[in-house]
Amino acid sequence: MKIDLKSLSYDENGLIPVIAQDANTKQVLMLGYANFETLIESIQLGKLVFFSRSRGQRWLKGETSGNFLHIESLEKDCDSDAVLALVHPEGPTCHTGSASCFGGSSD
Repeated sequence: MKIDLKSLSYDENGLIPVIAQDANTKQVLMLGYANFETLIESIQLGKLVFFSRSRGQRWLKGETSGNFLHIESLEKDCDSDAVLALVHPEGPTCHTGSASCFGGSSD
């Protein structure tokens, strides 16, 4: 994966949005946030690692559920303030059991 993590524009909390998209179907699966350290870990593991804003700590997607997001590629957008992760999901992505966090029923 060729992405210059130091060239990214992190927000005031050191975070950057990461969009996970299925590499095969192109379906958008979820939006999470990462920091420099979790992006390095993602590259090393080959699985998406986020930074949970609510818990204030790193979060390896699938660590509890087994529904990992295996990374095919990471790419920054034109402004360097968002990352697109093309992934191969291992099971459903959403905590509700849906393949995607988008497109489900709204409450």
